[in-house]
Amino acid sequence: MHLFKSVGLVLMVVGLGIAHAAAPNVSRPLTKQEDVAKGYAFFTSHDEIVTKAKKEGKLRVSANLERSTIKATTAAFKKKYPFLEDVYVAETTGTEAAQRMLLALKSGAAEEWDTTHILVAFRSDYSPHLWNVDLLGMAKRGVLQIPPSMIDQKNRNVVALCSYFQPTAYNVQLVAPDLVPKTWEDLLRPELRNRKFALDIRPKDVAALVPVWGLEKTLDFARKLAAQQPIWVRGSRALTSMVAGEIPMVVGPNIASVKLTQLKDRTGVARYVIPEPVPVRFGSAQGILASSQHRHAALLWMEWMASPEAQKIVDETEFSSSVHVRGGFVEQELRAKKLSVVDWEHYHDVERWEEEVSKAYGFPKVETKK
Repeated sequence: MHLFKSVGLVLMVVGLGIAHAAAPNVSRPLTKQEDVAKGYAFFTSHDEIVTKAKKEGKLRVSANLERSTIKATTAAFKKKYPFLEDVYVAETTGTEAAQRMLLALKSGAAEEWDTTHILVAFRSDYSPHLWNVDLLGMAKRGVLQIPPSMIDQKNRNVVALCSYFQPTAYNVQLVAPDLVPKTWEDLLRPELRNRKFALDIRPKDVAALVPVWGLEKTLDFARKLAAQQPIWVRGSRALTSMVAGEIPMVVGPNIASVKLTQLKDRTGVARYVIPEPVPVRFGSAQGILASSQHRHAALLWMEWMASPEAQKIVDETEFSSSVHVRGGFVEQELRAKKLSVVDWEHYHDVERWEEEVSKAYGFPKVETKK
């Protein structure tokens, strides 16, 4: 499923406040008149949203979630709001699906949808087609129970429902305890030279260190990492090879892939560690379409998906709850750790960072097993 402007912006410690419940903010209420002047729709009462959603009675959602997640969250949402009986949530994954949705939006052929999954690489392309509703303002004032940090801080009308981070997985029978890396720099130890770990040629993990380290330090680290002569791979299949004893350690897979590998690993050899700083990325971003016919129901859906109850369901199937929802799997795993967060401000730079890191690697080729 599930891309600098200020280098020092996002060194964070979760336990000091990045992750929290969506508690209402008791600051001065923002009036409708103030937000109309800004060009944003704003509601001062949650009851008003519910009342209007009752009149709509229907919802159509395009979401970057697994089918099992969709089934469980939809059922629980309809139970919470029984007046919304006609709710359909479609699984939307990958770049091609995002491009098809954009074409439909531009041609006016997407009027059946109320919300859309937003591939953040195309964030600016979606903007003209989204409803300018002030999710951030309503979240800060408790009208919507959504942790404000989950919402696009600049454009205010998109929420990221999930968070992804990259651990290092290893075969406990092949890697000595003193060689399990606790920091990224530990991977540069001489004992880990010459095919002692696998490294993905798509450097989304290493590139995500830029918010904390800066680009130059990250590129210097990437060159030193490549000099360790790792096993170059692509995708999560390397985890299967790790369990089979063919690869000792895999650097930077998605945590969900690692957890799913552990669930399938009958031998119990698959373990993982979380080197710091931990790269964290947002995912499953959603916005309400300007053409939505059921926009108030869509607001309730977004609020529901940000709730601890829905986030727990996400964790049961995808291990990718938002780091901003306290008590979720991701927040608990990263609590009190140093994070390197690819925040809303950084996403338009990620593709460039990945290209620079790939150059630092020397453009390696995927190694396939014959």
